[in-house]
Amino acid sequence: MSRTRLPRIARVAILIGVIALSAFGVVSFAGGIGIRTHGDTVVSAAPVKPTQAPAAGALRFERLANPARTVARDDAGAVAATMTDGARTVVITGPPRRLREPKFTAAWIDTSSWVRLAPRPWHAGDENADWFTKWFAEARGDQSPDVFAVAMQYADGAPPAKDANGVRFQGDAAFGPVAAAGAGRLEQSDFDDYLGIGWSFPDGPKRRANPAHYGATDCSGFVRLVYGYRLGYSLLGGSSPGPGLPRRAYAIAKSGPGVQLIADTHTRATDYDLLQPGDLVFFEVEGSTDQLDHVGIYLGVDNEGHHRFMSSRERANGPTFGDLGGASVLDDGGFYSKAWRTARRI
Repeated sequence: MSRTRLPRIARVAILIGVIALSAFGVVSFAGGIGIRTHGDTVVSAAPVKPTQAPAAGALRFERLANPARTVARDDAGAVAATMTDGARTVVITGPPRRLREPKFTAAWIDTSSWVRLAPRPWHAGDENADWFTKWFAEARGDQSPDVFAVAMQYADGAPPAKDANGVRFQGDAAFGPVAAAGAGRLEQSDFDDYLGIGWSFPDGPKRRANPAHYGATDCSGFVRLVYGYRLGYSLLGGSSPGPGLPRRAYAIAKSGPGVQLIADTHTRATDYDLLQPGDLVFFEVEGSTDQLDHVGIYLGVDNEGHHRFMSSRERANGPTFGDLGGASVLDDGGFYSKAWRTARRI
C-alpha cells in the first residue's frame, strides 16, 4: 500500500512535568483542555484549564438501524453517546479537540467525539444493565486518553514515555526496519515489537519481540497497539477467528470482533454516512481486488470536508493521518480513496 521509505525527523526531547506539543501539533484542544497520559503527564498544546464534566441529567435512549445501535440523547435532544450492537466502541460527546499533524498535512480535524471501549459488547436494552450504568457514569466525565489521544501518541514527533517497569509504551513510532534484501522495503512489525517485550497469546505460544523492530509497528500492529495493549481489547497471535483482534489486516476485516459495517464487494466503498469516529477502515493490495492488506482508524471529517483516517504507513515511516504518499482520506478519488473496500466497528 505504500512506496518508498522516508527517514523520520529527529525525535523531540521530554520536558519533566507539563509537555508542550504545539511545535509538532500532535494533539491540541480547542477548549485548552489537557489529556492525562498513561505516564500521568499532562499533554496539551495550550494551557490546561479547569473543565466541567457533562451534566448528569436524565438521558433518553432510542434505537436506530443500519447498523443496529442505541443513541443516548440529553434534555436538548443532542447526541450524548452512541452504542452499536455487538461492538465495544462507544462514541461519547465531550470537550472539543483539534487533531493536527502539520509536517504531513495542512488539514486538521475538530472533533467532540471521544471514543472509548466499554467493558463488554453492547446489546439492545443494556442501558438498564448495572455494568453499563456504572461504566457510563464515569466515562462521560473521563478525560483520560481515548482512542484518538492514544493513537496520536505514536505520531511523528510524539515524545516517549515509559511505565514503572521501564517499558516504553508511547512515543514516535516507525513502520519497521529496512528488509535485508528488500530494496528499500520496510519489514512489518507488531505491537510487541514496538514495546520490545514478549507476549503470550491465548491462541498460541509466547512470541518474542524482534529487537531489530523495537519502536516500530505496521498498520495492523498499530491498531493492536492502540485498541489492544493500551485500551484492553484481547489480542490474538494469528489470523484465525477468535475472541480478539487478529494479527493481519485482512483477518480483522473478515473475522475480527464487532460488526462489519460495509460488505466487501471487491469494489471501492462509498458508504461514508455509515462511519463513525473510531471505526476501522480497510484497503486492498495495490492493483488487486482480491486481498486486503491495510487498515486504519477513521477519525472523522476534516476542515476541508474530507473523511480522514490514521494508519501506520511506509512512506511516512509510521502512524500518520497526513498526505505523504497519498492523502489519508476516503473521498478524494486518490490512492487510498480508490483502495478503500470495507469497514468494521469493534
